[in-house]
Amino acid sequence: MGGRVVVVGSYNHDFVWEVDALPAPGETRAGLAFRSGPGGKGFNQAVAAARAGATTTFIGALGDDPPGRHARGLGAVEGIDGRYETIADAATGSAGILVDSTGRNSIVVALGANGRLTAAHVEAQADVFRSAAVVLAPLESPLPAVLAAMRMGRAAGARTVLNPAPVRAGLDAAALRDVDLLTPNESEMVALLAQTGTTGVEADALTSRSDDELAALCARLPAPGVLLTLGAQGAFLAPGGRSERSPVTATATRWPAANVQAVDTTGAGDAFNGALAAAWASAPDADPASLLPFAIRFAGLSTERRGAAAAMPRRADVEARFRG
Repeated sequence: MGGRVVVVGSYNHDFVWEVDALPAPGETRAGLAFRSGPGGKGFNQAVAAARAGATTTFIGALGDDPPGRHARGLGAVEGIDGRYETIADAATGSAGILVDSTGRNSIVVALGANGRLTAAHVEAQADVFRSAAVVLAPLESPLPAVLAAMRMGRAAGARTVLNPAPVRAGLDAAALRDVDLLTPNESEMVALLAQTGTTGVEADALTSRSDDELAALCARLPAPGVLLTLGAQGAFLAPGGRSERSPVTATATRWPAANVQAVDTTGAGDAFNGALAAAWASAPDADPASLLPFAIRFAGLSTERRGAAAAMPRRADVEARFRG
């Protein structure tokens, strides 16, 4: 695959406990196993894009500490061009993750240095934006830095993908003006709709809505395209409420989830976004609908492995598993 993917986002060192069931508030449960490793939505997505075959640059912030130095080494091993802002008086980001026996997870993130990534550092990486085919960013970094990435990507003619995870206040039409494609999950979709004044939509009920109903909801968001990830129900793509520079030519597309045996869904959304970006970088004029099968299969295969960044498969793994 060709084309550069630029990911602007977070690196966290993950601490993961496996449990038989996720604890209720106030409950203490015995852990079944413990492990730690690299994570953070931005780094996960960068590793996914690189392993899916794209030339990949990752722009993020790290502390001047052992986890930060470890992160630099990990990125280099993956062949990722790391452009790191060092925040000397902040710790590298970390996350505590609980995973139950069905693969479901609950996550708490301490952003640390991630919360101090500056727009100026992003703007200083102009050289990689000039060669980018796709710019991708989640929202674990400050909004000014993310919006700078979207603005620079669009100015360079790249496709711009915003993964609104977690949803931030202020994602209005002005904030999203440089975004081509929004990629929320169910809860993020509901939060985005609430910001536009659409209430009464339940995240758990989205999978049962018809394609026409989902398309109508997507059209309420001020972005050219909306790609809604639905977990075990696959993904749904439709035009958003802004037709300018829309990457979506079909009225609506739904694609089922991959047939896999999930053991850990941590990072599955990041796998999807990174693989989608890599596939789009190789065919920037393609309708995202044509990229869904690869992205969904890549994400599905990631759930058969434990961990976040470390669980990302490689393009050859996906092609071997899902021939035809």
